[in-house]
Order: sequence, then C-alpha cells, then structure tokens
Amino acid sequence: MLNVRIGEELENRLDTLSKETGRTKTYYVKEALEQYILNAEDVYIAESRLEDIKMGRSQTSTIKQAREMLNASANRQKSS
Repeated sequence: MLNVRIGEELENRLDTLSKETGRTKTYYVKEALEQYILNAEDVYIAESRLEDIKMGRSQTSTIKQAREMLNASANRQKSS
C-alpha cells in the first residue's frame, strides 16, 4: 500500500478526468506511475550502458549507439 499526497490543482484535474471518463483516480495514478517507471528504467539502462562503454567494460555497443538509446529513452519520456 502506498499513500501519496498531491497538490490541490493536480487532485482537481485527476478528479475531473476520473468523473468524465468513468475510470477511478487509482486507475490513472497506476497508469501514470507504470509509464514513468518504464521510462525511468529505460533511461537508467541507457546511462549505465553508456558508462560501461566509456569505462571499457562493454564491447557490444558503440558510444554513439548508447547515446542514441539514451536520447530515444529521453524523448519517449518527454512524449508521455
């Protein structure tokens, strides 16, 4: 179980969305959190791979490929 406090404006927006769509506020919070964590994991993995390449611990990708992965993850996170 997790309790989260959010600001009044965000609470009002969430409440309105919930009422207008017939879905629960919990549904939207879970969806948002799942998407955020997926994006954060992508960024973490890309950053970790880039660091491994820079430190010579990985030969499977080039620095350019790792940077492209990191940029793609960041762009996906921005569009979510």
